[in-house]
Amino acid sequence: MENNLLLAVFVLLAASVALVPLAKALGLGTVLGYLAAGILIGPYGLGLVSDTEMIRHIAEFGIVMMLFLIGLDLQPSEVWRMRHKVLGLGVTQLMATSIIIAAALLIAGFALNVAIIIALALAMSSTAIAMQSTQQRDITRTDAGRATLAVLLVQDVSVIPILAAIPLLAMPGAALDHEVANAVESMAHPQDWVTPIIILGAFAGAVLGGRFLVRPVLRFVAQTGVREAFTALGLAFVFGAALLAQFEGFSPALGAFIGGVLLADSEYRHELESNLEPFKGLLLGLFFISVGMSIAFDILWSEPLRLLALVLGFVGAKIAVLFVLASLFRMHLADRLLVAILLSQAGEFAFVILQFAQNNDAIAAGDHAMLAVAVALSMATTPLLLLAFDRLIAPRLDARRRSERPNDPIDEQRRIVVLGYGRFGQIVTRMLRSQGFDMTLIDDDPAQIDLVRKFGVKVFYGDASRLDLLHAAGVGQAELVVIAVGGRARILTIARNLRKHFPEVAVAARAVDRGHAHELMAMGVEIFERETFLSAISLGAKVLTQLGVAPNDAMHMAQAFERHDNELLHDSFSVRHDEDAYMGMVRHSMGLLDEAMRGDAPSTIPVDKPAPKRTE
Repeated sequence: MENNLLLAVFVLLAASVALVPLAKALGLGTVLGYLAAGILIGPYGLGLVSDTEMIRHIAEFGIVMMLFLIGLDLQPSEVWRMRHKVLGLGVTQLMATSIIIAAALLIAGFALNVAIIIALALAMSSTAIAMQSTQQRDITRTDAGRATLAVLLVQDVSVIPILAAIPLLAMPGAALDHEVANAVESMAHPQDWVTPIIILGAFAGAVLGGRFLVRPVLRFVAQTGVREAFTALGLAFVFGAALLAQFEGFSPALGAFIGGVLLADSEYRHELESNLEPFKGLLLGLFFISVGMSIAFDILWSEPLRLLALVLGFVGAKIAVLFVLASLFRMHLADRLLVAILLSQAGEFAFVILQFAQNNDAIAAGDHAMLAVAVALSMATTPLLLLAFDRLIAPRLDARRRSERPNDPIDEQRRIVVLGYGRFGQIVTRMLRSQGFDMTLIDDDPAQIDLVRKFGVKVFYGDASRLDLLHAAGVGQAELVVIAVGGRARILTIARNLRKHFPEVAVAARAVDRGHAHELMAMGVEIFERETFLSAISLGAKVLTQLGVAPNDAMHMAQAFERHDNELLHDSFSVRHDEDAYMGMVRHSMGLLDEAMRGDAPSTIPVDKPAPKRTE
């Protein structure tokens, strides 16, 4: 199989298409899907692809690409603001984790030099897993995202000195003393400083070139209008930055990151990002597949307890160290746990360090094989830990956060009660106040409440899903309750409580989408609005005007669309559980909408409901 490249590529793509969407649908995440695909087609699965090392080398370009895009999204000023996290969190994590793991290995019977090498390798985290997870969660610019990036940057910078130290650690004591003496002696000769000066000069030249030469070239290529050439130039810049860093003795991924930062304030940043994103996704997926292929199940079956102890030991040690350090930086509890989990695994550089150590006879072949499997297994633990965090820990932390602050005593009872004072609730409230209506405002975000109180707005703190708070707010005597909180499940919970315990009160609710609106209708909530519906219609009217449609005509078209879609929403409620009937109604309605938008239909558009499909 390995000799037929086309077949190997087909197998890789087919396995990804089959397993990654399945894993995503099951809530397991894409990384686990790629790992499962690698296990399935690898030498310990079906054996369809066996050249794991070649695939991993190709896939490492995905890490380079990813760090370039991360750098592209960071302004140099932001990198400077991260310096405290880089020096404090990043350096301390690497040192503390290495010391703890090395001490544990010494107790287990490893020699000191071997324990140090293994500890340094396992202290590294996976840039691919951690950064992809932050991007998928959209937390790159949060405290958790910046802390994760800071630690990874320190680890990338540390790879070269670690690799340089391995041959020294592999030497016997007398030989090591001799090498150290020679190094100290060479420091006194000026000619030995030539190479470091050249390296620094090359780096400075790269920075200036990125600033003043690359941008004019990008501008020239962009003006040609040849998209393929612009993409090729972007790829050339990425790999050029990686090659320069490699030449200077640094990680290629670090060079790509710096190259991205240099172009972060360029006017071509978004174009580069959109052109290179597909390459990053494919190559990263390939990397995770190669990790899954490399899991040696013969070792796993022969020594499962030893492997389990090893993986749980260093993953647990990294989580503990990172949690404590994040606490020292006064991060929120949820962010502390998230950072610790994101960086808990061993990384792709661990494979490099361990392989280099074996080549230099620093560690035995049997230990190397065992550690390689442990590294791969640790990568598989991260998606599982994140899944547990999302489903078990995060909801409890959120509930704990709300319970830490007792509900405010509500000393007023008004005709209208608004639950939720975020972006949505503020707009509703301002409209009501403009007409002289008073209302009781309730929200469960302490930071938001403290902020709006500075502007003189009286908002009570409380969890609107609690029945006792609804009673305290005088909902039973109110005329109307507005549900303006976020989150599909929370809105439905509050609506259910209101309809069950306060059936006489009118309820107006925020709906997430059409399906959510149907769920509210099923509870008896008749006043609702889909949160993005009207803004999308308004934008559509503005776009029509921009394209040459008369403003009045565009307004009438928007009104026709709004009326028609609302009618469809209510008419389709009865057949919402019958897919065939629902789809038939939607298709029929689309034709009527086209007529209405062209002005061929009357202002009131009838919607003929097809008969629901009869089931036996």
